[in-house]
Amino acid sequence: MIIGIDPGKTGAIAFVNKNGIEVIDTPLNKGDYDIDEMSDILDESTFSEEVERVFIEKVHSMPGQGVASMFNFGMGYGIWLGICSAFKYPVTLVTPQEWKKEMNLISKPKDDARAKVMKLFPKHSLLVPRKKDIGRADAILIAEYGKRKLLK
Repeated sequence: MIIGIDPGKTGAIAFVNKNGIEVIDTPLNKGDYDIDEMSDILDESTFSEEVERVFIEKVHSMPGQGVASMFNFGMGYGIWLGICSAFKYPVTLVTPQEWKKEMNLISKPKDDARAKVMKLFPKHSLLVPRKKDIGRADAILIAEYGKRKLLK
């Protein structure tokens, strides 16, 4: 199984395996990361197959992004890294530029990621039905990027 993670508060975690795709929104509790729930999601004892690799979007500050926003984004990134480390999952950090280039999404509107998921995985298009599902689409495409890299 390949896992893709968009670590933002509006992000998600995607599981890609032989049975298809599952995606879960980043768990929050009163607007903060729900670390216990995040850990439960990645608990290997609940998986039917072994985690081959986790691909996490490598975040960095962006011009115009507020200090609090940058802190929160970095916090989610660190939490996911810590949980993966605790479970001893192999992790690859991938920049947005890397996976978006592979998916032909460089300089494209954010919503194009949803359209890409619908095109690549028509049976799973109901996973990203709303504009606010960009984090889900990103997580799925990060996992797909990882799958392609592992096959090369």
